[in-house]
Amino acid sequence: MENWVVTAKSADFKGLGERFSIDPVVARIIRNREVIGEEAMEAYLNGDVSMLHDPCLLKDVKKAVRILLEKIEAGKKIRVIGDYDIDGIQSTYILQTALERCGAKVDIDIPDRIADGYGLNQRLVQKAAEDGIDTILTCDNGIAAAGEIALGKSLGMTIIVTDHHEVPFEETDGERQFVLPKADAVVNPKQADCPYPFKKLCGAGVAYKLVQVLYEQLHKSPLEVQEFLPYAAFATIGDVMDLTGENRILVKEGLKRLKGMDNPGLHALMRQNNLLPEEIKAYHVGFILGPCLNASGRLDTAVRALNLLRSKDGKEALSLAADLTDLNAGRKELTAKGVEQAELLAREAVEAGEKVLVLFLPDCHESLAGIIAGRIRERFHRPVFILTRGEEGVKGSGRSIPQYSMYEELCRIKDILVKFGGHPMAAGLTLREEDVADMRKRLNAYTLLTEADLVPKIRIDVPMPIDYITRELVEQLSLLEPYGKGNEKPVFADKELLVLSARILGKSRNVCKMRIQSKYGCQMEAVYFGDTEKLKNYMEEKFTKAKVDLLFQGLGTENISMSFVYYPEINEFNGKKTLQIIIKNYR
Repeated sequence: MENWVVTAKSADFKGLGERFSIDPVVARIIRNREVIGEEAMEAYLNGDVSMLHDPCLLKDVKKAVRILLEKIEAGKKIRVIGDYDIDGIQSTYILQTALERCGAKVDIDIPDRIADGYGLNQRLVQKAAEDGIDTILTCDNGIAAAGEIALGKSLGMTIIVTDHHEVPFEETDGERQFVLPKADAVVNPKQADCPYPFKKLCGAGVAYKLVQVLYEQLHKSPLEVQEFLPYAAFATIGDVMDLTGENRILVKEGLKRLKGMDNPGLHALMRQNNLLPEEIKAYHVGFILGPCLNASGRLDTAVRALNLLRSKDGKEALSLAADLTDLNAGRKELTAKGVEQAELLAREAVEAGEKVLVLFLPDCHESLAGIIAGRIRERFHRPVFILTRGEEGVKGSGRSIPQYSMYEELCRIKDILVKFGGHPMAAGLTLREEDVADMRKRLNAYTLLTEADLVPKIRIDVPMPIDYITRELVEQLSLLEPYGKGNEKPVFADKELLVLSARILGKSRNVCKMRIQSKYGCQMEAVYFGDTEKLKNYMEEKFTKAKVDLLFQGLGTENISMSFVYYPEINEFNGKKTLQIIIKNYR
């Protein structure tokens, strides 16, 4: 059962609407996003690169740049070591390309998901030393690699860390002692003593900031560093960072520059997925293009995605883009099978009263664990860990709900974990197979989650009759983009809507199109994408099968009245534009 909750923030919506020439409904939605005051609203609506914070506020960034400039001047070999997900790939691309343009002798290495696991490890460090590397520069990893960095230092290498993950800590008598690696410079806004005001950058965002300082020191044009904005935008969306503050600006400005971007690889990936640069929104990056880049690190090697980004030849780029798109199609099939298996285990666990789901799928490809965990989290609204059998014990990924900090809860059982890291909402871990049952037992014993926490909340921005929807309002809603975590697509709600007719469409029968009417007489098309059989069964329970059968035959009797959570859209068909609503939830 869902709990529908209206977000009730207060402000002078009429006054704000007049001040910014927007509908008061739009002003209310912006206030619902915790944007308070005219200055913050101005930044939200019209923020651009001039409003980004000074990158020099990042702790150690000037030290890191000074070291890099010395190494470039001395002709020393620099190796960028990233990660195998979209953030690691884009971070690596930004740093390698920027350093090359500054005259550095630079190459890259990315850990293999299966052989190496996440982040810097001893094999990568030893390999760098054997290859005569003078300086390792990490991106999107390194903050939790104290032992590996100590090894690198003992081998005579200089090591610079750029990362955005949580700083590891040890807790004694309720007090936390943060454990930083002894690198030559550590650039991470999450450090307790880092004065940088925005803490939610992704790894590529941190890399972009470092390049800003590097280019400033070399007196390069700010326009040159802005060429990297699309890559920071892709990473910010793909790594599911909050699209607030600086991240919102990075994504807006990055997507805006896609059309004029000189990158045959990304343009080929767009064409392969039937997309034009000017129509790319955060959705397309998060659910179409990003997964293609991620698929390389999941099922093969992330170097393939990096090769696509660095390709200068159109024909080669198209071939690489086709390969990644095919790889992602295979990933989807494997994911569907894994979700099916996990759902069976999840149902058993929920019936047994478990609030934290620890599901062991030994034969599942470990790279799919995070995706499957996310799908199960959505269906059961519980924190979910998907564990798989790896070459060295059990590996897993977790996805959480807002009431449960995954990283902090793993810290409570770190005595049985070989390795772990992550954020409040997501985490990765390795442990011995014999400790899986103990992990499940202890996480459920320690959790403070209540039954109320496990009921999904549908947050409604504005309870708004469909009669209020106009083309101008729908067009103004685009001012709120990019949508994503922290800046979700707004939702509205209306009740006592008569369903006049309904029909199920689509090859997979996953679309239900309805004609609805408000209590004030306004009629409109309503479209639902999802489990249409479940919707129909729900209606039959409430209104009898006979009435619903008549409805789906186009013979509705005005006796079926429902409430919908919805988003308004303009539907264009055969050159004609009409208003319609997309149904998100119903009851």
